[in-house]
Amino acid sequence: MTEQGREPGAPFGVAEVTGPSMHPTLAHGDRLLVHYGAAVRAGDVAVLRHPLQQDLLIVKRAVERREDGWWVLGDNPYAEGDSRLFGAVPEDLLLGRVRARYRPRPRGQRSALGLLAWAFSAVRPVLSDRSVSRRLRAR
Repeated sequence: MTEQGREPGAPFGVAEVTGPSMHPTLAHGDRLLVHYGAAVRAGDVAVLRHPLQQDLLIVKRAVERREDGWWVLGDNPYAEGDSRLFGAVPEDLLLGRVRARYRPRPRGQRSALGLLAWAFSAVRPVLSDRSVSRRLRAR
C-alpha cells in the first residue's frame, strides 16, 4: 500500500492498495480514504505499519484486541502477510481507519453502459464486519 495526498497533521488522507490480501473487499489499485487517528474497533479495516518492516504501510481488518495488540487479517484467506505470520500488532502501529474506497476508472472504458456501471460502483464506504471475531473463534 502506498500513502498519497496526506498533509502533515491532516486527519484524512488517501492511500493506494497494492496486492490481493484484502480481496474481495478491496482490489489492487483501489484508492482509500483513511481517517488517521480514528479509533479502531473489531471488524474495522485499518491502515497500519507492518510490524516487521515499519516503513511499509499495510491495510488489514482488525479482528480482535488482545493483550499484546490487535490481531489483524486480510479478507483473502489465501494471501499471506497478516497476524498469522507476524502475530498481534502493537496499538501504536495502527494509524487509522479506512472510511471509503474509490475504484479508478478502467483504461479504455468508452461505452456508455460501461461508464454507467463504473460510476455506480466506483465509490463505496468500507464497512466494518462485526462477525470476524466470531469466525476467528470458530476456527
